Amino acid sequence: MEDIINNGQASEWIDQGIALVMAYAPKVVLAIITLIVGLWLINRFVGVLDNKLGKKDPTLNKFLCGLISAVLKIMLLISAASMIGIATTSFIAVIGAAGLAIGLALQGSLANFAGGVLILIFKPFKVGDTIEAQGYLGAVAEIQILYTVVNTFDNRRIVIPNGSLSNATLVNVSIYDKRRCDMTFGIHYDDDIDKAKAILQRLFDEDERSLKDPAPRICVGALGDSSVDLIFRAWVATDDLWPYYWDMQEKVKKAFDAEGITIPFPQRDVHMYKAE
Repeated sequence: MEDIINNGQASEWIDQGIALVMAYAPKVVLAIITLIVGLWLINRFVGVLDNKLGKKDPTLNKFLCGLISAVLKIMLLISAASMIGIATTSFIAVIGAAGLAIGLALQGSLANFAGGVLILIFKPFKVGDTIEAQGYLGAVAEIQILYTVVNTFDNRRIVIPNGSLSNATLVNVSIYDKRRCDMTFGIHYDDDIDKAKAILQRLFDEDERSLKDPAPRICVGALGDSSVDLIFRAWVATDDLWPYYWDMQEKVKKAFDAEGITIPFPQRDVHMYKAE
């Protein structure tokens, strides 16, 4: 009798299992197909958007594509869950609760996300600009959802959180097409100031990178302990700033040497007294 009952229960369970499989198997298969096709379509769409937007606005490109991809994948996951029979309201509530918990745990990441939005709205810099921030100087390569990627001139890749960039002081070096090159040259107190200034003016006029407008400024900046300091301020194109500065240092030294202008350096006289 007990064997008959057990066999009857087993048969009932098998029938229920088959019924569940027949009821949900098509839905599960359809949901899996939907996920596969949906992910493929999302990746294609984001890829096309990345290609099109990258040509027009590379600054907005990575940020917007990453955000759209995340939103579409969440919507696809909710749609697939509803196809299986999971109540979307409950599913959305679970996602909301999980999102709240994750948000509390990742407050720094949310601050970086908000910082990225502020950067894209107010545009303190864009991809391709040279910035100085967080102790680094380099060219902006990417502005992502949470981080900004900067490539330094000695070929290092720096990843800076957007929250830090949006809440701290930064210098956009390349926002203007021309910059002032400030240099200081010291001459000896016995040297002719007017002659030294004329040499600097000549070197300025001979260099094709020198901009005539605004006009250069050559004047005595300070009377130092061992030198008369001449300030030389010339305007150049932004891309020429450092090459111009380095070249002018060499040219001024050679010109001063040729014209008998002395560039003093700190000296100390030590007097020795013999004890009696």
